[in-house]
Parts: sequence; C-alpha cells; structure tokens
Amino acid sequence: MHRIKWGTLAGLIASSLIVSASVKANTASDEQWQEWRKVGSAQLTYFIFDVYKSQLLTPSGDYAQGKDVSPHPLALSIEYQRDISQKQLVDATIEQWEKLGYTDTSSWVTQLEDIFPDVKDGQQLTYVSDGDIGRFFFSSHSEKNQLIGSITDPQLNDAFLAIWLSPQTQYPKLRQELIGAK
Repeated sequence: MHRIKWGTLAGLIASSLIVSASVKANTASDEQWQEWRKVGSAQLTYFIFDVYKSQLLTPSGDYAQGKDVSPHPLALSIEYQRDISQKQLVDATIEQWEKLGYTDTSSWVTQLEDIFPDVKDGQQLTYVSDGDIGRFFFSSHSEKNQLIGSITDPQLNDAFLAIWLSPQTQYPKLRQELIGAK
C-alpha cells in the first residue's frame, strides 16, 4: 500500500516538474517575439480619424508571401489610437471575415469574445503566431505585455491574420506596408 502512495507521489512530483518546465519554456518563447525584427509598419486612418498603428515582426525581419498567410512565426502588433470596446473589436473582426468570405465563424467569435478586452488610446494588442497557433498579449500604458488568450485552431489563426495579411484584405495598401512590399 505504501508503495502505491509513494509511486503516486513520485508521479505527481514528476508531473509538476514537467508542467513547470513547460510553463517556463512557453514563457521564454512568449517573450522572444519582442526581440524579433520589424518587417513593416502601417497606419490605419478612417476618414480623418487615426484608428491604430500596426507593425509586423518576424525572427528574420522578412515575410514569406504565399498561399498561407502565416507560413512561419510572426507577431502582429497593434497600438490603438482611440478607445474601442471589446464589442467593437469583435464586430469589426466579423465584418472583415465576411468580406474575406468566411462564413462559419460562430465558434471563433465566441473565442475572441473571451479574449478581447476593451482597449483605450495608447494600449496595445499583439498576436504572436508560430504559423499554426497563436497567443494574444495586451499591454497598457505602463504595464508589460500580459498573455490574455490563446488560439489553438490553425484555421482561426489563419483567418485572424488574413484580416491584415491576405491579398484579399479590405486594406491592400496597409498590407503592403506591413509585409514590407515595395
């Protein structure tokens, strides 16, 4: 009987060490994107209103254009220049997906509703993708980047990034600036 208890205890300790190592590894990789090189940057202005500044980062500073909008690790960082509610962010995302031809987005919308915060002027949302899945980070005026949510569905990962990186985006000039195209 004691052997089982000690075995169980040993298993729990080993599991906690593995989880702890995994969390540390994820934290390290989560922070690496901040050292990546800028591919390009763009400003979105709607009529006379500045909405946000965005920049695309990759480990090499290059973006490989192809059929897949996220063929490699990248970070899309958006600094908002006005207050935007969580509902407005979600609604704008839905609108862009509809323009790109995405139809079955209800489960994606539910995930983003759980992740997106209200943003204020000067706050930043960054989406970091490994090419298949991604993480959202949020930073306020004086705070460091905080992990606020993860996307584990490769189709959602691509659909989210397609808003800015697809050749069919509503804002082709912004895309060209982000991907560093001449």
